[in-house]
Amino acid sequence: MSTLTFDTHEFVKKLKEAGFSEAQAETLTDLQKITVSNTLEQAKHDYHLDDLATKRDLNEGQLKLQKEIAETKANLVKWLVAVGLLQITIITGLLLRLSGKV
Repeated sequence: MSTLTFDTHEFVKKLKEAGFSEAQAETLTDLQKITVSNTLEQAKHDYHLDDLATKRDLNEGQLKLQKEIAETKANLVKWLVAVGLLQITIITGLLLRLSGKV
C-alpha cells in the first residue's frame, strides 16, 4: 500500500504566511498530524485494509492451486490406469475360466 506523506514544514510555513504565530502554527500542525494518523487507523479498522490481498498474494495462491490441480490429475491418471488394468485382469480371468482353460 502506498504511503502518504505530510509535509509539516510546508504546513507550518503556510500557516505563518496566513498570520498564525510560530506556536499556533506548530500546535495546529501537531494536531493535524494526529488527526491524519487517527483517520488512517480508523479507515484501516473500518475497511479491514490490513486483510486485503495483494497481487503477489493472489499470484501465490494461483500457483498453489495450479500445483494441487496438477497433482490431483496425476493421481487420477494413476488410479484410472490401475483400475483399467484390474478390469482387464478380471475380464481375462473370467473369460479363461468360462472357456475352461483354467
